Amino acid sequence: MARPTPHPSPLSATVASLMPRARAELAELVAFRSVADPAQFPMSECEAAADWVADALRAEGFEDVALLDTPDGTQSVYGRLPGPPGAPTVLLYAHYDVQPPLDEAAWISPPFELTERDGRWYGRGAADCKGGLVMHLTALRALKAEGGVPVTVKVVAEGSEEQGTGGLERYAEEHPELLAADAVVIGDTGNFRVGLPTVTATLRGMTMATVEVHTLEGNLHSGQFGGAAPDALAALIRVLDSLRAEDGSTTVDGLDADAAWEGLQYEEEAFREDAKVLNGVELTGSGTVADRIWARPAVTVLGIDCPPVVGATPSVQASARALVSLRVPPGTDATEAGKLLAAHLESRAPWGARVSVEQVGQGQPFRADTGSPAYAAMAEAMRTAYPGEEMQTAGQGGSIPLCNTLATLYPEAEILLIGLSEPEAQIHAVNESVSPQELERLSLTEALFLRRYAACRAS
Repeated sequence: MARPTPHPSPLSATVASLMPRARAELAELVAFRSVADPAQFPMSECEAAADWVADALRAEGFEDVALLDTPDGTQSVYGRLPGPPGAPTVLLYAHYDVQPPLDEAAWISPPFELTERDGRWYGRGAADCKGGLVMHLTALRALKAEGGVPVTVKVVAEGSEEQGTGGLERYAEEHPELLAADAVVIGDTGNFRVGLPTVTATLRGMTMATVEVHTLEGNLHSGQFGGAAPDALAALIRVLDSLRAEDGSTTVDGLDADAAWEGLQYEEEAFREDAKVLNGVELTGSGTVADRIWARPAVTVLGIDCPPVVGATPSVQASARALVSLRVPPGTDATEAGKLLAAHLESRAPWGARVSVEQVGQGQPFRADTGSPAYAAMAEAMRTAYPGEEMQTAGQGGSIPLCNTLATLYPEAEILLIGLSEPEAQIHAVNESVSPQELERLSLTEALFLRRYAACRAS
């Protein structure tokens, strides 16, 4: 079935005419290997990406453009575009840092080279969230070409969102006037399906921790000592296994895991296809898919430090370490969840093994007020940009820690979450991509929203 095209209008035609420029700019942005972890990529890559964003804002007439040195050692980019007198202020957010490419050999095309294939644009950050930056720029350019931007716009592009180190959150808390706005558009989520306009109403929070297990003063020959010497890697595996029930549900002592999601549902077969679950492999957990990914906690072992298979020696391991992520739904405090996770891990040590847990990242869950005037303006904008479709409201299993910071600093601000990370985008995985049609339609949506929000605030 053919997908609907944007409603023909001067604004939609202008957005369409800007798409070649959007592709060229996204290609430039994707080329920066802006992983905000100096252990993996030089920080000069992030700095170059930040400079690119700052130059782009200056070229569009933004004032007060600045590279914000945030407390985690990274840079966020800020700029302000004045609107008509008395107009409301809208903050547009995206981030220019990206996840590492993982196994570069598994990419069909180079991860840091935007490549068109089968109607999509492939590259790390194409959807999450360099495409979000291009979406903001395209929407603003279209408005400027069709009569002007009707609101005061602030743009902030974060430099360490994927690392969860909280630099921009702490900077905002120290400079509360900087990001103050009447409405905030977070361009870092996505539609439930390509062509189905969606706002994200909830975000799970996250706590990350490293867990280390020590059992011996040093590694031992497995033939001479194995069988009696306590193996730290085996102990770690047992500790990690305690985080899941037999059906795969997350089980952290003291943490509620029975909440239900009310709203848009995620059919199991559709989820299996989106997640590319292998034939014969069962999904984990109980309840609906929406319950599991939007309303309940979820634990993931992100990595384990242990000898690789190639080059391994016949040794009993003296120590082992893992990085664990725990996602928590709205209504659960991430700080308390982190304490429960640490207590659980420490209590499950077998054989008297020594276990230590260190929290390394945290972000609170978020719930939006979908009854606000901004959501009505967004619904109307999406109805126009996606003919025949109504705005849907969904949850998001991921975390955007800045949302709660902004909600706390500016309790009257209306916060909306949209973006390009629909299921086919495969964000955080190899072969991440973005739909150029979604980029076009969401750029139009944002431009229409800014017009309508300005009108509703003036009435």
